[in-house]
Amino acid sequence: MSSSWKAETQAIHSGELHPRVEGAITMPIFQSSTFVLGDAQDYRDIRYIRLNTTPNHRALAQKMAALEGTEEALVTSSGMAAITGALLSQLRAGDHVIAQNHIYGGTYKVFQGLVQRYGISVSFVSLDDPDSWEDACQANTRAFYVESITNPWLEVGDLKGVVDFAQQRGLVSMIDNTFLSPAMFQPAAMGFDLVLHSASKYLNGHSDLVAGVIAGSTQHLNAVSDLMNLLGPCLDPHACFLLQRGLKSLPMRMRVQCAQAQELAQMLDQHPEVDRVFYPGLPDSPYYQRAREWFGAFGAVVSLLPKGGVTRAQQIIQRLQLMDEAPSLGGLESLVCRPATTMYAGMPADELNKLGIDPALIRIAVGAEHIDDLKADLNQALQRT
Repeated sequence: MSSSWKAETQAIHSGELHPRVEGAITMPIFQSSTFVLGDAQDYRDIRYIRLNTTPNHRALAQKMAALEGTEEALVTSSGMAAITGALLSQLRAGDHVIAQNHIYGGTYKVFQGLVQRYGISVSFVSLDDPDSWEDACQANTRAFYVESITNPWLEVGDLKGVVDFAQQRGLVSMIDNTFLSPAMFQPAAMGFDLVLHSASKYLNGHSDLVAGVIAGSTQHLNAVSDLMNLLGPCLDPHACFLLQRGLKSLPMRMRVQCAQAQELAQMLDQHPEVDRVFYPGLPDSPYYQRAREWFGAFGAVVSLLPKGGVTRAQQIIQRLQLMDEAPSLGGLESLVCRPATTMYAGMPADELNKLGIDPALIRIAVGAEHIDDLKADLNQALQRT
């Protein structure tokens, strides 16, 4: 493996076994929970499925570390396992964490429920207001948690400012990079300590598994793996195989899907039935300059507010022919949803208002269908009958 390889080469070749097992070009599935001890000298050297140390796990970890440009990586049973594992490995009862105010609904629920249940407090701040970070910081603050692009408003906060702030105060900086993937952004190169992913999305790219990834320094990953070994959120060998396969096409898929999202955002921005489009690739977006400077592309998700409110939004979704209404993203097929009824389902109205979640907001996860077909489908769905 060479550190000078480009992302496309790293995605295909990093972490692959050499010499090839029985000559197999594709990484085999090691469907075994237990392996011969060999000369293991440390607990982390024992190959056991719960420890995420089987050949399938290690190959994936090496590939992800190479793609993210980090010392180590760890695969988990889900994206939420990666998020909760990273947080709980770095925080203790009585600690405090600063978090971005507009974040994924599942993560928000972690901060509001699971984390606080263990005596850990949280302050939500705007990444466009650095003064609020200073006001939020306390003597017991240990971490700063953000997303590279927020879900579903597609905001790009002052990520470099977060890194500088965290480093000056000795805080662990954590970033959820699911919406961009390492093909478009490597947060560790900016200085983030821990990079998190729902690998169910773009990393896998085929909508057929649930997995997570944590990447970072050996020091931070040792703390994460020590906790995860006890909690047991290990990834099944077959899911490892599927993710290994999906990662090989990640850079190519992301280029296509991001380019198509850019075209759809531009079209929707000019459509008379659309009140507002949220996409950092639009030149009039307040996040355009940051995203242009830091990212290889602007992402493959577009959000919009149609004219006519919630009823109209649901009519548009029902008229779509190519896009199924489903709560995830990152696959080759385009999906559409209203975040208020998916990731924020069941949340009280006052909490939705606090998070700025408009019930009429539509989120489009752009896939790899032909761009002309996607445009035609959106145009016919937006037409008033």
